Amino acid sequence: MSAALLVRTLREPTGVAGLDAAGWNALIAAAKAERLIGTLACRLDGIAIPPAVRPILDDARRDSAREAQQALWEADRAALALAPLGLRVVLLKGTAYAAADLQAGQGRFIGDLDILVPREAMGAVEQALIGAGWEWVKEDAYDDAYYRQWMHELPPLIHIERDRLIDVHHTVLPLTARQTPDAAAMIADAVPITDGLYILSAEDRVVHAAAHMLADGDLQGGLRNLWDIYCLLPETDRAALKARAAHHGLARHVAQARRLADALYGHGARLTLWDRLVRARLLARDGWGQETRKLLVFAFYVRSHWLRMPPLMLARHLWTKWRKGHRPQ
Repeated sequence: MSAALLVRTLREPTGVAGLDAAGWNALIAAAKAERLIGTLACRLDGIAIPPAVRPILDDARRDSAREAQQALWEADRAALALAPLGLRVVLLKGTAYAAADLQAGQGRFIGDLDILVPREAMGAVEQALIGAGWEWVKEDAYDDAYYRQWMHELPPLIHIERDRLIDVHHTVLPLTARQTPDAAAMIADAVPITDGLYILSAEDRVVHAAAHMLADGDLQGGLRNLWDIYCLLPETDRAALKARAAHHGLARHVAQARRLADALYGHGARLTLWDRLVRARLLARDGWGQETRKLLVFAFYVRSHWLRMPPLMLARHLWTKWRKGHRPQ
């Protein structure tokens, strides 16, 4: 499986010495599919690779560096727009890793700008961003109402000139989720990096990444999320992380994320049956980078919605989305 090959290569880059053309094709396909091609390029820097592969990895390094630069500029523009409000703007995910020059940010492709602000400030933040050139992406009234009533963020906004998306969060899991992380504590303990911009504490970075991967999503992009966690873990204090995860009600998810990160990218770990199912979902790609185990993938898609909302609400939501033409990828 190409995903398993990608994991082995990230864990031990020198292993590419034995790859033939088919192996390289599978590795590159999986890395692109998982948006880990930039990370792979950084991991293989300085290692002998075939001449045909070198331009692909060189382009990936340049592309990831350009995306990081764009993300940091977008963060700066958002901070400028929100400065009059006098609140903490906490960067999340890839932009945070790039801004703090963390290992998790090396070669990482960054899409949307994700920020965390106090819930009571959401209205003011929304108006400030609209006044600075952002506009709504979603025109659908149902989606807009769903975001505002049940989600942990505003509907996505896009800048009218720069064509860059921003997701404004007031917490890190949907309001309907079973867990209710303490977003106020995350903001209060955030670490300043520049005037007006903060990142989560080392422990909260892992908690957030684990929540995003295991308590909310369908594991799309899970190998990248798990790589983030693997890179973030050494920056934490084990006891402090355990206490912080318990405070946020996410101890089980953080413990599982640690096991999976050790099992896939580290030196191995003893996995539970549930861990093995998650691992099977993470590695569900063939030699062309296409998803396999379609039933398992669909089961995790349904599970992601089950985690987000009660059964009756879930049935109504899925039926509404289905009628509107939405289909899981």
